[in-house]
Amino acid sequence: MNDSARQTDAVAGRFARDLEPFDNAAAALARITEIYDRSVAAIRTGFAAAARGGQAHRVDANYPYLVVPISRSDLHDDARLSWGVLLEPGIFGTTLTRPDLFARYYEEQISYLLKHHEVPVHVGVSSRPIPLPFVIEESVTDISEADVRALQAHFALPDLSATDDSIANGTFAGAPGEPRPLALFTAERVDYSLARLQHYTGTSPRHFQNFVLLTNYQRYVDAFIDFGRQQIGKDGYSAFVAPGNMMLPATPRASGGPEPDSPRYLPQMPAYHLKREDGDGITLVNIGVGPSNAKTITDHIAVLRPDCWLMLGHCAGLRRSQFLGDYVLAHGYVRDDHVLDQDLPTWVPVPPIAEVQVALQEATERITGLQDQDLKTRVRTGTVATTDNRNWELRFDELFSRLNLSRAIAIDMESATVAANGLRFRVPYGTFLCVSDKPLHGELKLSGMANAFYRERVSQHLKVGIETMRILREAGVDRLHSRKLRGFDEPAFR
Repeated sequence: MNDSARQTDAVAGRFARDLEPFDNAAAALARITEIYDRSVAAIRTGFAAAARGGQAHRVDANYPYLVVPISRSDLHDDARLSWGVLLEPGIFGTTLTRPDLFARYYEEQISYLLKHHEVPVHVGVSSRPIPLPFVIEESVTDISEADVRALQAHFALPDLSATDDSIANGTFAGAPGEPRPLALFTAERVDYSLARLQHYTGTSPRHFQNFVLLTNYQRYVDAFIDFGRQQIGKDGYSAFVAPGNMMLPATPRASGGPEPDSPRYLPQMPAYHLKREDGDGITLVNIGVGPSNAKTITDHIAVLRPDCWLMLGHCAGLRRSQFLGDYVLAHGYVRDDHVLDQDLPTWVPVPPIAEVQVALQEATERITGLQDQDLKTRVRTGTVATTDNRNWELRFDELFSRLNLSRAIAIDMESATVAANGLRFRVPYGTFLCVSDKPLHGELKLSGMANAFYRERVSQHLKVGIETMRILREAGVDRLHSRKLRGFDEPAFR
């Protein structure tokens, strides 16, 4: 028996069973899909029987498991690679979910492992059961504690004690003999976020695209809807999806007003998707105001493994030389938002992603028509401070010296959170803000001034974000997922 077989046998029985080797990514994906579909069918059949009052029994329905044993001779030393490669010998594994949603991603990641290490991957049935609500959401709607206890006797329910971000945070400590992580997220963590995305955004995760714009004002949503409808059938864009999973036609209703199938109430953070068949379209999410929402939505979008997210929002300008409507391209952050302090300590630097910065500047030149010194009159590059206090202006004396020492040029409530979570989850990120007020210099965001500002700047600002995504897409996303996002002890999956 060779080393690979002995290592795989050590995993079998405790963390997985029925492991089969594969040297072809498509075949491995087919096995993953088979295991997952069989488990889901067992859950649906068992729940239907229980709902009819039939004889209930414990349902055996577990996640698929992928494991890769690597010896020292199997390592692939190439300093250019930032993902798709294992850096040390050992046994690496992960549970997987929703192959219908992640088929392309799984096949790509497995292909790179096979290419770089030239050893088979093994697919089997994990020891982790699929929780019932992640398959049949309505199963836990309006039920009593007695119902929950009855369900627990026959079905798995979510186990939050085993669902966390310890892998992404670099604090994971596995049980003795447990394979090291192959991916940033376990299957249960992914399923948890998929359910939350539907709840918070009002759209199915299947509609999310690989390029994500985050904003904090409804006017950007209105402008994006207008733009998106005009793009259907152009530049590879195939559909536009709004909350309620509603497909919007290219032409608005002649009578105006909402579409007839529009949801009565918008979700907390509504999402809109300008889709391409390859998934490289653009999703825009109105995250509202504040770092809590910014963390919440990026916590969940991260499991979809997007290629980039950008914060397009408003900020307060801190320099007298700035004017309302000027742009701020962040290259550093002051993290006074506090919501990520336990997950990513404030002493961890959040560097700019060069490819995103260059694309943002190029997009700004194209959209505004300004270049060189003329561009500098409209765009300021520097540090953005993010606070969790909407009325930070009332602490002027306390904050003045801190902001001055940090060399901050703008302050907002979301950007550092979005960027820090991008670093934490290895998602390329960027920030491009528009100055909407200058409270330190007596220019407050009053109603009349704000309305004029919105009319003049919202459309242009949004177009810069959209053009940035187009530039990144056409340049190729592999360049985006750079080594600066990765540590020296990393899972292989991007």
